[in-house]
Amino acid sequence: MRNIKLFSFRLALTLLLTLVSISACASTSSSPSNPSLYHDFIEKMVEEHQFNRDELTTLLNKSVVKESILKAMSSPAEKRLEWHSYRNIFLKPNRINGGIKFWKENKDLLDAATEKYGVPAEIIVAIIGVETRYGGNTGSYKVLDALTTLGFHFPKRAKFFQRELEHFLLLCREEGFDPYEPKGSYAGAMGKSQFISSSYRAYAVDGDGDNKRDLWNSQADIINSVANYFSRHGWKNTDLVTQQTNVTGDAYKTLLNRSLKPKNTLKQLAEHQVQTPPNLADDTIVRLLELKQKDQSEFWLTFHNFYVITRYNHSHLYAMAVYQLGQEIKKGFINNT
Repeated sequence: MRNIKLFSFRLALTLLLTLVSISACASTSSSPSNPSLYHDFIEKMVEEHQFNRDELTTLLNKSVVKESILKAMSSPAEKRLEWHSYRNIFLKPNRINGGIKFWKENKDLLDAATEKYGVPAEIIVAIIGVETRYGGNTGSYKVLDALTTLGFHFPKRAKFFQRELEHFLLLCREEGFDPYEPKGSYAGAMGKSQFISSSYRAYAVDGDGDNKRDLWNSQADIINSVANYFSRHGWKNTDLVTQQTNVTGDAYKTLLNRSLKPKNTLKQLAEHQVQTPPNLADDTIVRLLELKQKDQSEFWLTFHNFYVITRYNHSHLYAMAVYQLGQEIKKGFINNT
């Protein structure tokens, strides 16, 4: 009996210690990060940008490592979904109707941005719709937490997110933001247009003339910043973005590749039994894109402007969702005016 009691006590103690250990591990997602991880970064910010060492150390040590951010970064929708599932996230009546409403409410701003930057209103509206449902969800993570979590606890892209943290701190200094305050996505993207810090600094514009670049509250700043982003990435004043096509046989498969940039001519596609538009020159540069529907594939020719959309998010699924949502919004806007 004594041995049984002793065994039971030891078993209970083992279980208790296991639970304590699990609890301790789980708590790392809501406890301050290891200050030593920040040492080199802090020294860089002090030497290159004249930040105060003590103030920056205090700031970073108050950041919180979020396990949910690491999990989300490891499994983005663009990498785990096929087109038919991804499309259904964005091509919904509420997102289309929301875009029509946004266009109506901001028509003058959109017209002016299109005139200035050459980017169609439907593309600007669709970007804001895909990114945040027209401002309905701009993100709930503190940008500081997102960037420190990914910059120091996600080795695969640590250098990228440390650079974004650098840009974020500089942005806060330039724009007068309190670094504790801005909230955004799990990747640290901000505002209705979801600009990462480097894009915010490089492409955000003051659209309303108040000497601020506010991507949360100023529709003029938001709309003009999205248009400026595309303009600066080479948007061309043409209707060519993408169009559906057909293939015969299997020869087309040698043209499929992971590159988002168009590299083949229409002549090359025709030689591989891909249907090409008769109104375009044979030397037009395109990319052949295969998208998976539930029961079959569909094929698209993507042009330079489609590639420009992928500069916002490096995914052909994302670019196609933006394009198709934009077309549906444009259709609805025209029919309702």
